[in-house]
Amino acid sequence: MAHTFEIYKDKAGEFRVRFKYNSETIFSTEGYSSKASAQNAIESIKKNGPGAPTEDNS
Repeated sequence: MAHTFEIYKDKAGEFRVRFKYNSETIFSTEGYSSKASAQNAIESIKKNGPGAPTEDNS
């Protein structure tokens, strides 16, 4: 699959989520103290992301 969410632990010991497309990181989340919180972030992105408006500040 070309799109993936990756949960990883950063150097500070916090859990973060990367969204990747063809192995390229598109975005990364803030750090979370628990893995469950990182998983909740993924679910929130899946639920709320598709309908989010585009804000063009150019």
